[in-house]
Amino acid sequence: MNSEIEKSKDVDQRISMVTGEPKKAIRVLAIPMIISMFLIMAYNLADSIWVAGLGPNALAALGFINPLFMIVIGLGNGLGAGATSLIARCIGAGNKEGADNAAMHSLILTLIISTVFTVILLLFLPTILLMMGAGVTINLAIEYGQIVFGGLILFIFSNVASGILRAEGDVNRPMYAIAATAILNIFLDPIFIYYLGWGVSGAAWATLISSSIACGLLGYWLLLKRDTYVSFSRKDFKASWDVVKNILMVAFPASVESLVMSILGVILNLILVITGGAEAVAVYTAGWRVVMMAMIPPIGIGTAAITVGGAAYGARNYKNLSIALSYSAKLGVGIAVITGLISYIFAENIATIFTYSPESAFMAPAIASFLQVMFLFYLTVPLGITASSIFQAMGKGFTSLILTLVREVVFVAFFAYLFAFTLGFGSSGVWWGIVVGGGLGCAVAYVWATIYIRRLKKNY
Repeated sequence: MNSEIEKSKDVDQRISMVTGEPKKAIRVLAIPMIISMFLIMAYNLADSIWVAGLGPNALAALGFINPLFMIVIGLGNGLGAGATSLIARCIGAGNKEGADNAAMHSLILTLIISTVFTVILLLFLPTILLMMGAGVTINLAIEYGQIVFGGLILFIFSNVASGILRAEGDVNRPMYAIAATAILNIFLDPIFIYYLGWGVSGAAWATLISSSIACGLLGYWLLLKRDTYVSFSRKDFKASWDVVKNILMVAFPASVESLVMSILGVILNLILVITGGAEAVAVYTAGWRVVMMAMIPPIGIGTAAITVGGAAYGARNYKNLSIALSYSAKLGVGIAVITGLISYIFAENIATIFTYSPESAFMAPAIASFLQVMFLFYLTVPLGITASSIFQAMGKGFTSLILTLVREVVFVAFFAYLFAFTLGFGSSGVWWGIVVGGGLGCAVAYVWATIYIRRLKKNY
């Protein structure tokens, strides 16, 4: 009996936090999310570091798989964001039944979408890689990709389950699941890649096996332990196209956003292949892993803003919604200044992490130069991430998608082409295209979100 009372108190505290003071809620929610994302990047980085020892072709093979893998992660993130947004809005409106039904629909959509995309990727992977210009690295890329994409449901389920927990303010348990995954992956990588001699397929198997740990833990907490705000049972489920539509109105655009960024990754890889060959792709692949680590704090803060903003929007508390936007952006920029300076100052030291073997040592200066250029990119990223997150929180997923299209297609792709070819910068032109195009796109997104919320407050 006491145990049940304690569980009820924990749930009530989490809900009160999500619906309470937005600045505090964002800080409380963001910290475990940031830690979780650092852990995810740590084991992704471990893949790159260990695979780098196999030579530039192996590292470039991961670079060609990365855009496709981002689609997989984007599917999970999209469904997770859709679940978080709708459940948080239901919580803000005091609709427990709606939150339960949204959670059930999210898991059903996970099964359906995972099955469809697993079949598509496994059947057409060689063709897709050839279109991407994989060239001499294609066999290594196929070897890695077929294993990873065979376990696609693991990645999608983990993201959706985490999204359901985040919606009710429970961010610690997803962090624990990811910690177990990261530690196991980092431990298995050198064993599978070198000790067993499996090469790039060893990195893929390490990722797949470790990811199953997170799924097991999250599944246990949601479906068996049953100590969450949302509940899962047949009586809670009422099939509804409106619920599906509400989830997909955020999930589909969010997933397409990842697809857009993956397509941009393909375009940038093609430009790099033309201007510098596989070595240029390897430099970008290694350097971008570091950039993604620097972007983790603003992404974590933005993810927290989906929960807090969703609850505020569901309660029609537009003042809190406005605070969530501005505070998230300021917090993200402040952290970005620190991480950017660290990356700039220690660029040469960081580059040696990816160039420890004789086969890859020649890439060190180029990776260091890439990291120093990216310092400017860090400063504007929080504006775009926060704006997109707030629109997702309100269920305006297509607005977020439009902002991403403007940033990635109109700005980044255009400036990358301009600098690389028209102005003759070569491979480094891609780097400057990301900085200039990304900065302009993020600024536009933040201004758009600010004006939108201001109108909501005025008309309410």
